[in-house]
Amino acid sequence: MSVDEDDLVFTPERAPWLGSGPLARLLAVLDANGEEARVVGGAVRNTILGLPPGDVDLATTALPEVVVQRATAAGFHTVPTGIEHGTVTVVVNDQPFEVTTLRRDIETDGRHAVVRFGRDWAADAARRDFTMNALFLRRDRRVIDLVGGLADIRARRVRFIGDPATRIGEDLLRVLRFFRFHAAYGSGEPDPAGLSACIRARGGLEILSRERVRVEMLKLIVAARAAETAVVMADSGILDRVLAGVAELAAFARLGAVETALGLSPDPIRRLAALAVRHLDDATRLRERLRLSNDEHRRLRVMAASWWRIDPNAPEEDMRAMLYRIGAENFRERALIAFAHSGAEAGDRAWHKLVALPKRWTPPKFPLAAKDFLERGLEKGPMLGMALAQAEEAWIEAGFPGERSRLDAIVQTAIKSARAGPAISEK
Repeated sequence: MSVDEDDLVFTPERAPWLGSGPLARLLAVLDANGEEARVVGGAVRNTILGLPPGDVDLATTALPEVVVQRATAAGFHTVPTGIEHGTVTVVVNDQPFEVTTLRRDIETDGRHAVVRFGRDWAADAARRDFTMNALFLRRDRRVIDLVGGLADIRARRVRFIGDPATRIGEDLLRVLRFFRFHAAYGSGEPDPAGLSACIRARGGLEILSRERVRVEMLKLIVAARAAETAVVMADSGILDRVLAGVAELAAFARLGAVETALGLSPDPIRRLAALAVRHLDDATRLRERLRLSNDEHRRLRVMAASWWRIDPNAPEEDMRAMLYRIGAENFRERALIAFAHSGAEAGDRAWHKLVALPKRWTPPKFPLAAKDFLERGLEKGPMLGMALAQAEEAWIEAGFPGERSRLDAIVQTAIKSARAGPAISEK
């Protein structure tokens, strides 16, 4: 959408969250008695772009201890989430707000900063990362732009405030944030000055905590223009440094198109699998590289395992057998990865039908139990477990029959095989 002078004042219809509810109560406490508080950052940017505000953060002239005193006196709950850097989380009616005292960086090492509190709004804006993130919204609904953020929002341009190299030197994570915000809010090519500075600083990514890199990457790869942005990152020698491997750019782009065609919400772990996982070893590498959770690593392994065996041209009974073995959700995830790597168009009907197999067919429950074998004279013990396992495999291979006669035949064959024991090869 375009941005014009009307955007300098938010009407009640545009930002109803400003004039009532928990935020209004908090502003009434902080924006008074010699102190000023303003909404800052993403909520202002998103509202201008016609997007939901998301989390609402505040900047204030009040020192952290004053924020705590006022909020506590008003009956709000406070949490010192980053008080050494001036940030206090204030919870009003179960809604959290990050409140940060105006500050300037006096010492940085690319990961951490030493700050000095102040009352200068321009100095606080100048230390932020991108112009579109440094807009302030006053309680009277007027937007304050001290860095040219409105013009950059108009151009859908992600631009560092001041010298890009300086901003990146303050926090090297801004290399990844530049690409993430471009993927989410930018259009066209990335800002040349910002891109050049990110390329020069790419070697410094190694000093960042893997947890912080993980957060940025998982947000980046689900953004609207993630596929195009990933190409730029790969061409710039940045993506391979983050992933420690070769990116599958075509599969990544196709998965995004497939998700759109199927009406699926972007999923960060599924997107990561398409971008950087072909084999189980890749899943393990990414677990360490990005400090993935156990569940995230498990999902990557599921999608990495034999995805190439999922084929819409294969007999459906083979696909049903795989679905039975790995479960409906795992099958769908693995099928989507196979679809992404297939080279097929996102609207391919055969692939759509295969991805929908878990909706079209519900795997039956294995109809045999231990008693079916005990009744026929097989004793409890390892042989019983072997017979059950063999019977289940035979039942799957036979197409999941339910007729008693066929089940009896499967039981008899499994018992005979179990009693015979494993075949001994002759050399």
